[in-house]
Amino acid sequence: MISVSAPMKRTTLAAILLLAAAMPAYAHVGVGTTSSFTAGFMHPLSGLDHMTVMIAVGLWAARKGGKAIWAWPAAFVGVMLVGGALGMLHMPLPFVEPGVLASVVVLGLLVALAVDLPVSAGVGILGLFALFHGHAHGTEVPENAGGLEYMAGFAVATALLHATGIAAGLGLGTRFRGLARAAGAACTAVGVGLVFGVL
Repeated sequence: MISVSAPMKRTTLAAILLLAAAMPAYAHVGVGTTSSFTAGFMHPLSGLDHMTVMIAVGLWAARKGGKAIWAWPAAFVGVMLVGGALGMLHMPLPFVEPGVLASVVVLGLLVALAVDLPVSAGVGILGLFALFHGHAHGTEVPENAGGLEYMAGFAVATALLHATGIAAGLGLGTRFRGLARAAGAACTAVGVGLVFGVL
């Protein structure tokens, strides 16, 4: 079992509470400012769908352990950037919005049910969802704006949210694994609420 100091536990809890307190925002085309690194950085921190998915990726990676701790977040960020580039080039991708919503529900279930998949399977699942997330945000970037700056900010914030989920998962350890699963269930509930327009 991993031994975690009290300050680390407090820091992890504070980070989770801070992220949970962020005001929700829409993750859809044409909403909000999309022309700078700061706007890109703030975007994942201000939407329930993004925050829950990104933290869930980290929690799931921490639960799996080993190579998944770096491979799964890296795959998500990398494929998300590819999706962002496709979106900025206005290349069509079907089922983007349903894919984003499905990612919230599915990743929440993967964490809540402690689903143990091979690292390669996890990369495939996360890559698919990352493509949808990236495309959705790439299409938001105006042609005359700093799209690369925006996507760089978005990628950095996404990586930090993954790291928050990993830190929380490792910080909770095996003794409090039920709390990580409860967080996954909460993610699923958020996804269902978004699907039905409740949130």
